[in-house]
Amino acid sequence: MDASSLDLATAEEASSRLGISRASLYAYVSRGLIRSFSSPHDPRQRLYALEDVETLAERKARFRRPAVAAATALDWGLPVLETSITQIRDGRLFYRGQDAIALAGTATLEEIAHLLIGGLDKDAFNRPSRLPILLAAAAFGPHDFVAQAVRLLSEPAPKETRAAEVAAILRLVAAAASGADPGTEPLHRHLASAWKAPPRAAETIRRALVLCADHELSSSAFAVRVTASTGASLRNAVIAGLAALSGPYHGGMTERFRAYLDNPKTSPSPSTRHRLYPEGDPRAAALLQGVPLLASDATTLRAMTMASNAGPSIDVALVMMERAYGLPVGAAFTLFAIGRTAGWLAHAIEQRSQATLIRPRARYIATDDPSARTSS
Repeated sequence: MDASSLDLATAEEASSRLGISRASLYAYVSRGLIRSFSSPHDPRQRLYALEDVETLAERKARFRRPAVAAATALDWGLPVLETSITQIRDGRLFYRGQDAIALAGTATLEEIAHLLIGGLDKDAFNRPSRLPILLAAAAFGPHDFVAQAVRLLSEPAPKETRAAEVAAILRLVAAAASGADPGTEPLHRHLASAWKAPPRAAETIRRALVLCADHELSSSAFAVRVTASTGASLRNAVIAGLAALSGPYHGGMTERFRAYLDNPKTSPSPSTRHRLYPEGDPRAAALLQGVPLLASDATTLRAMTMASNAGPSIDVALVMMERAYGLPVGAAFTLFAIGRTAGWLAHAIEQRSQATLIRPRARYIATDDPSARTSS
């Protein structure tokens, strides 16, 4: 976003308005709650979006009133539970304290699953499993991925060790996109082969899976944790995650960006700004490194970067990667979901270990609805 179109405040003004220290102000910026910009008069000085400061001040005021605080506890960006899985800090993403961008340089999704979940048998993904792949390969693919994944996850499951169950779920989700049992082959290679992708695409697919593995308490991760808190199976918890991810404001955002890239003159441009990354989504830059973008996409990417001063989001990067390598339409969302399954499993297992039911209360609001009145 162009800072010239915003009302800006100095650090002193913003801190004073919020009644906080400079350190707290910087913490809010790192969490994406307040946007900051370089001063046009002094590059060493940062200025802060007054709109964000006022929004946060109003939120703090509400939290001084307990009833209002309870009603707004699930507003975007407010912490509602503790986790040791993933952290987003200072515009960077960490898996169990390790930089996710650095991990994406060499790690496989299977290795990230080991890291995020913890305590798995080291050979969890080295043993074959029998998956209920009952339909012909032609019936599977990114176009109907969610429906097929839900169907496969709903099949009766044998009693398995935790490691075997985790491996089976990840393979089932991948099989929903390929129509075949991945066996012990790394999932990125399996998908590249099933999609007949160019040889160099396999490494980009690997990076995509790792970069999408988790993102703190996203909407889908929260849905997974709510489901797991009821004692539901890991498979059902993952189904809840898939349902939440499919929405157009979450993983389904890839479809909106594809429509825009296909017809930039007639389709509205979705926002690429991510509140947790004021300076830009580092996952997108890491994913697109070395990807041979279509000429039209490269032009759009430059325009996005100039307009937002932050670059694309991971959703945009996934779609551009899909188009660059000629992957099946819908592969962007599919890769998002397969990668995120590792994080969902970690969240479900962590939540179940806490043995607490997630059960918020609703605040009833009376409405004056004439249709609800009974006739005398």
